[in-house]
Amino acid sequence: MTQEYINDSEQTERWFVMTLVVWAGCAFFVASRGAITRQIILGPLAILETAIPVAIYFWNTRFRSYVNSIDLKHLTIFHLWRLLAGFTFVAYGQKQFLPSTFVHNAGYGDVLVGLLVPVVLLLPGGAGKYLFFHIVGLLDFVLAVGTGLTLTLLGTPLMSNITAYPVVLIPLLGVPVSGAMHVMALDIAWKQLREKN
Repeated sequence: MTQEYINDSEQTERWFVMTLVVWAGCAFFVASRGAITRQIILGPLAILETAIPVAIYFWNTRFRSYVNSIDLKHLTIFHLWRLLAGFTFVAYGQKQFLPSTFVHNAGYGDVLVGLLVPVVLLLPGGAGKYLFFHIVGLLDFVLAVGTGLTLTLLGTPLMSNITAYPVVLIPLLGVPVSGAMHVMALDIAWKQLREKN
């Protein structure tokens, strides 16, 4: 491993961390100020915020090399936060702040994904188990966003509460970061499986 590669990797890591900090800071600022008042923009915004880092991952060799250097275990442990998101949605649902369909699909889906994390980590095996986990996690992401968009388009009144702080941080920050990480982890796991065969 050359010194130039190490320097490139460190520089990419700094850029990555700085971008995440700025992204999170902007999300917290926008959310806490109540700047997002229309739930209709959250779905498309989450999709756009997911697509941008995924596009950078596939187009930028340095960034892709950096992410590929992260162990799949660590890209999976991150998704433990989904327990917090899921239980938050469930709690909002019990207080009649969110529609039961959304709570069922997004809330319980996140809880399931979060509970799968330690199971996957404890299972024997390599890239295959991570491929399975990130497929499940990505499907949950698609189901949650799709349910939210559908209920919003149908004019379900309780969906307006998704824009309230702090729950709005889940679709504004957590969902796109998780979605992008799922896609990247799937690419890594798939490559590792192909290399073994």
